[in-house]
Amino acid sequence: MVWNEFIEGDNLEVLSRLDDVVDLIYIDPPYNTGNDFAYRDDHGVGRNRHRDWTDMMRPRLVAGRDRLKDTGVLFVSIDDNEAAHLRLLLDEVFGERNFIAQIVVNLNPKGRQLGRHFATSHEYLLVYARDAGRTVLDASSSRTVDESDFPLTDNEGRRYRHLPLRNTNKKFNPVTSRTLHFPVWGDPATGRVSSETFEGAQQIEPVFGDGRPAVWRWSRPKIDAQAGDLVCREIVGRGGRRTDVFQKDWLHPDGPTLRRKKLKTIWLAEEVGSTDTAVQELKDLLGHVFESPKPTGLILRILETMPSDAVVLDFFAGSGTTGHAVALANAEDGGTRRCISINSAEPTRPGSNADLAGLRTVSAITEARLREVATSIGGGLQVTRMMAP
Repeated sequence: MVWNEFIEGDNLEVLSRLDDVVDLIYIDPPYNTGNDFAYRDDHGVGRNRHRDWTDMMRPRLVAGRDRLKDTGVLFVSIDDNEAAHLRLLLDEVFGERNFIAQIVVNLNPKGRQLGRHFATSHEYLLVYARDAGRTVLDASSSRTVDESDFPLTDNEGRRYRHLPLRNTNKKFNPVTSRTLHFPVWGDPATGRVSSETFEGAQQIEPVFGDGRPAVWRWSRPKIDAQAGDLVCREIVGRGGRRTDVFQKDWLHPDGPTLRRKKLKTIWLAEEVGSTDTAVQELKDLLGHVFESPKPTGLILRILETMPSDAVVLDFFAGSGTTGHAVALANAEDGGTRRCISINSAEPTRPGSNADLAGLRTVSAITEARLREVATSIGGGLQVTRMMAP
């Protein structure tokens, strides 16, 4: 199976002729910073630049949505110039109920020092599902789990931590969750816990730190079924010593399977890379031929939220970061992801580094990077040049 496919052509035309349905779309469209953008179509003559930009984006987002599976999801990078307009446009195209998140991405930790006011250090990722009720998006990652949070070790060397079995959220109490308020029995000397009394056991009821009645997080049947994952011990609370029940929360709950942790909505450069690291990644492959690539670490985090056999589409492929990240992910975990990258033959600026390197179009940069990726990482590359009919 070929991991990367590159299609050269106008993305709106290519999308209208594309047969594939995909699981994940990531795009990094032009940010409309005041410079002309290449995707003019027949819209926007005489209108303001925000309307020109949304007129350019709307049909492309509609075409992308139509290629997305009902279980799929869209990620779009954007900055402050069009973030508000894009949010409204995505509400229109995908439906407001399918909004998932607006993530802050710290791609420039030093901050842009040339601006008039604050030193901007972030961009955004807008995330929308094709159908929020059916999406397979898993907004968690194994890379954000800190092993030091699991300080205890059992006789087999498995690491774990203690979590209170009582529900610490006061919204859940004997009034709102009455079936979860019941006594259990435990022996702090042996650690044994049961829903029924036994020799040496103490009766324990769930209480908050201030002594008010609480509820357990587990039902009676679950306590009996997973008694080995519970432990009874004495603690010192506000009212002095008392006996309480704790869950053994395992670092690897399913054997070798990596634990996952919910992703926050602020992604730091130290976690996903920065514009500087992205430029260096591209330099290592082709030289300094593209001004603002995205780091592969950003795309790798996005890929981790979807199945390892996902079909990925990037129809503003730029320097080819998405295809590069797909190859890295497959090489790391044995996945079978496939990426379709689309870019137009927009000319590079005369005299630019890309032009001097013989890369006369932006699509030539995309293709050159993906060829280097195929050589250095593997997965192959299929190239199609789609001319307008």
